[in-house]
Order: sequence, then C-alpha cells, then structure tokens
Amino acid sequence: MNELVNLYIDPGTGSMLFTVLISIVGFLVYFFRVLWVKVKFVITRGKMDKMDKSKIPLLIFAEAKRYWEVFEPIVAELDKRGVDMLYWTTSPDDPALDQKKYEHLKVEFVGEGNKAYAKLNMVNAAVVVASTPGLDVYQWKRSKFVDHYVHVQHAANDIAGYRMFGVDYFDSILLSGQYQIDEVRELEKKRNLPAKELELVGIPYMDSMRQKIKDAPKAENSNRTVLLAPSWGPNSIFNKFGTRILDELIKTGYDIIVRPHPQSFIADTDMMNGIISKYPENEHLKWDRNSDNFESLNKADIMISDFSGIIFDFTLAFDKPILYADTEFNPDCYDYWWLDRKPWTFEILDSLGLKLSEENIGDIKSLIDRCLTETRFKEGRDKARSETWVHMDEGAARTADFILAKYKEVSGKTHGEKVTG
Repeated sequence: MNELVNLYIDPGTGSMLFTVLISIVGFLVYFFRVLWVKVKFVITRGKMDKMDKSKIPLLIFAEAKRYWEVFEPIVAELDKRGVDMLYWTTSPDDPALDQKKYEHLKVEFVGEGNKAYAKLNMVNAAVVVASTPGLDVYQWKRSKFVDHYVHVQHAANDIAGYRMFGVDYFDSILLSGQYQIDEVRELEKKRNLPAKELELVGIPYMDSMRQKIKDAPKAENSNRTVLLAPSWGPNSIFNKFGTRILDELIKTGYDIIVRPHPQSFIADTDMMNGIISKYPENEHLKWDRNSDNFESLNKADIMISDFSGIIFDFTLAFDKPILYADTEFNPDCYDYWWLDRKPWTFEILDSLGLKLSEENIGDIKSLIDRCLTETRFKEGRDKARSETWVHMDEGAARTADFILAKYKEVSGKTHGEKVTG
C-alpha cells in the first residue's frame, strides 16, 4: 500500500508534467523536422548542381534521316558561331552521322521508335529544337528537365496542316509567313491555350536549296520530265486515283519520276509494293526513294502531287509549275478542322497550277503542257513566295539568333560564354 501511495501524483503536478512532456515531444518533432529540411536541401542542392553540370545546352532531335536537310543549314550557322550542339537521330543511316565538316556538332543514334522517345522523355537539356510535331500528345512527352522546346518547320505551308494538337505544347515556333501566326493564334484561342512565342525567321532549308539550285548545272532534258510525288494516307493520289494516274502518264510519252512520301511505305505498305511490282523501272520510268530529293526536283519540268509540302519546295525554290490532285482532302484529324478559314495551302494552289480530277485525268498531257506555257502560274509563284517565305536567304541566321537568345534566357549565360554539349 505504501508503494502505491508513493506513486501517487496530485492532479496539479500531473498536469504540469504532462505539459512539459508535450513540450519536449513538440520540440523534438520540430527539431527533427528542421533537421530533415536542412538535410533534404543539401541533398537536393547537390543533385541540382549535378543536374546543371550534366545539362545539354542545345539538343536537336531528328525524327528521321530526311530531316538532315532541314537542320543542316541551322547546324552550319551555329557551327560557324562556335556553338556546340548535340544531334539525336532515330535513323542508323542518317547522313548526319557521317558528317565531318562541323567541328561543334556531335551526332548520336538514339534508337528507333519508342526507344528514342524514352530517352527524349527524360532528357536534361536547356533548349530542344525539333521539326517533329505531337509533343506531349502521343509517345513523346515533355521532359521535366527541359527548359524550352522550339519547333522548326519542315515545309513552307500551313502550320495547321499537322494532325491535331501538333504544335500545341511547344514553347515557341519558328515560322515563315504571317498567315501561320494567325493560324496558331486562332487554335490557341479556341483551345484556351497559353500564347506561344512565335517568330518569323524564314525557311533555312529552302534558302539552302535555292543556293544549291544556283550552283547546280541546269538539267538538260531531251524529253519533258514529270515528277509524281504523292503523299500518304487515305487522301493521297494513289488512294484516290489508284494506278490509273501512272497509266495516263505513261501514255504522254514523257519521262516519269515517281517519288512517294517515305511514310507511304509504312502506312500503305501493301499498296506501294503492289504498284512498284506492277510498274518496274524502265528507260522512261524511275522510282526515287533517296533521302535527298534535290536531283529529282532539279530534273523535273513539272510536279504532280496532292497536299504534300514538297509542292512548295518545288514550285517556290525551283520556280516550276505543278498539277495538284483533287483528292477531296478530309481535315477531320488535322488542325485544319478547327479553322474558320480555308487553309492557305488550298487557297494558293489555283495560282500555282491546274487541278487534276477524275474528269480530266484522261487529258493529263494537255494539262501538263498548259501549266508549262501559261505565264499566270509564274505570277502565282511570286505571290506565294511573298506570303510564305519571308526573310529569304536569312533563315539560318535568324533561326540561330533566336535559339541562342532563348538559350541565354533560360540559362542566364551570355553569348560570349562557351555553349558546350
């Protein structure tokens, strides 16, 4: 009983001791919480320092080897300025991998398909430059370690010509015509997107092509040469007209070069294999699957295409007429669908050449001859150039200016400091 009496604590003292105990526990919780915050800060700072040191200043991503011609003029300009660049390609035979003339360019093959996108999705870079659309839409996700994404055009036409949401999640887009800016702003407004940074820089690869045309010997054809350059998918020439277009072209007696869009051999494999088998190469018919399209464009007197961007490479840079196919383009899966206006591409086509349809395909020789002789199409080409090719011959320099300014902005470095990969 005495032991029980000795353990007795009066209510007042017990309350005081309980308060002291709570205070001690509270102090310890606070102490360890503060200690953990400090430790976490030190650890995180170390990681961030390490991340900063391993950060790629400038990364260029090429979805396929054919985009080397889009990026090379930009690479050449940056290399001339002493800017180090890392170039990732998904093509093991990309010509960029074999280049030797650019001292400040490092090229890496990063795998194909999802393997490449897995690296992109976690890349640590200040500025990423790409002509591939669909950032943060399909398998290509924004990396939380990238400060700024820049989209570069690979065709001189509507920016709304991509499949839906093609450029929605880039931070900036480099463009070549005011109508493209208007399209982006309309899409942003309708989708309630924040305004992206838009800059009119021109078209570096077309400037380069234009200079190459000046330097190249003029093609001397003993026979008129027609370049058939269909796009891919359900709206393309072969899906619309089948092989009848080749039958009618063969009847003209003109030389024919067929250069399908590379994607058609992936999306329409069986159809393309069947056509190539049915129409093998001969003296007057050639198939062109080279990554560089210059030779075919330079040799051809006229091009027949549908809605492919190669139309504008041909007619604006080479100053030659076109026949464009009436394929009843379906805009449902493209950003065109959102516009309240007729896309510039389809608005300008009438000025560049004649429409090829089911009704007049039997008169294709007459249509070709008219396009090659009527002067109004020359005037139409001049009009199109003024609307979709601003700052002619300045594209690479203006693009490099923008990229370097953006790098300076996100990294806090000046242009005079070394930009290393």
